[in-house]
Amino acid sequence: MASGPIERIAIVGFGEAGGILGEELASRGLTVSTFDILFQAGEAREAMLAKTRKAKVRASENLGDCVAGAELVISTVTASSALEVAKEASRLLGAGQFFLDFNSVSPGTKQEMAGYFEKSQACFVEAAVMAAVPPQRLKVPLLLGGTYAAELAPRLSSIGMSASIASDRIGIASAVKMCRSVVIKGLEALAVESMFAARRHGAEDAVLASLAATFPEMGWNARLPDYLISRVAEHGKRRAAEMREAAQALRDVGIDPLMAEATAKRQDSLVREIAGQNLASRAGGPFSWRELADSLDNAAKRSK
Repeated sequence: MASGPIERIAIVGFGEAGGILGEELASRGLTVSTFDILFQAGEAREAMLAKTRKAKVRASENLGDCVAGAELVISTVTASSALEVAKEASRLLGAGQFFLDFNSVSPGTKQEMAGYFEKSQACFVEAAVMAAVPPQRLKVPLLLGGTYAAELAPRLSSIGMSASIASDRIGIASAVKMCRSVVIKGLEALAVESMFAARRHGAEDAVLASLAATFPEMGWNARLPDYLISRVAEHGKRRAAEMREAAQALRDVGIDPLMAEATAKRQDSLVREIAGQNLASRAGGPFSWRELADSLDNAAKRSK
């Protein structure tokens, strides 16, 4: 297997995570190409291409052009597209190329992806992203899994990424991510439901004070509620899809995913409310869950 420095990287999917990784890696002098399905979409195309130019990343018209010659291919697409991207990439990649799947999908889906690469000379490695990408950017902690994880980890470190090895078995890293997400995204959904109800009752200050007294280190009386609810308001559709993957991961081991499915439902519900009332989070400004709750209530009253 190849062991030299990584110089050429392909990123499949140029959304939030892909865009950040592309910009960071290009700033380190690496050659970065990307392909996103929105490059082929009329209204979104120009905005996406402008984003690649700003990041100094080469936009490709198709997946084959994107991955040609890249030592490392990183998949940062939606959970619903991840399997098909891995399947297509397994046919395109060859010796000396690594396919690193960043997507939040179930262990079973990761294993199915790896199966596509069994007849390929390319190497499949799963990655579980263990924190939100924007704050830590290239340094976001990754858990790697698979036969080639130990080989890839030091090469990722050499280009500024933060990777540790979960297992040489595919699916363990994803299981860690999925089980963690039941708590993290569940907490987000609980915050939406609790805070919006408390706001309507005029009791949110007392509720937050009580939570802060019970869990003094979490930040309930500071920015935590805004952060938790902003993740749902801004990325709820994607996070709901991830929670459905978590639900599948639970079913695969005989656990009824009552909480995971409820979390996905709550995330989807808030996204639909925001879209239905033609509201959007204030890009660039501080997020306020109170403002969002009031805007939704006022819009609902006007529509009656």
